[in-house]
Amino acid sequence: MVKIEGSLDELRALLGRAERTVVDVVETVKEVKQTAKKTRRKLSSWQRYIKNKSNHIKFKRGAKKGRLDLAAMSKAFKRSKK
Repeated sequence: MVKIEGSLDELRALLGRAERTVVDVVETVKEVKQTAKKTRRKLSSWQRYIKNKSNHIKFKRGAKKGRLDLAAMSKAFKRSKK
């Protein structure tokens, strides 16, 4: 580790202002985030079917009450394609 001594003005002249460097880092991070954003792929027809609330079929009783009945939904989805 290096020890630097001097007045506050001399240190600022050597190292620059800390606030400015923090702002620069934040700006560059934002720029990198924008450029690194991935393009989203299109959802499959099944995923779009599942996403739609009106297509949800749920168990009405038993241990699975309230959960989605994916088997029944699959059958309805396959029938709707014909």
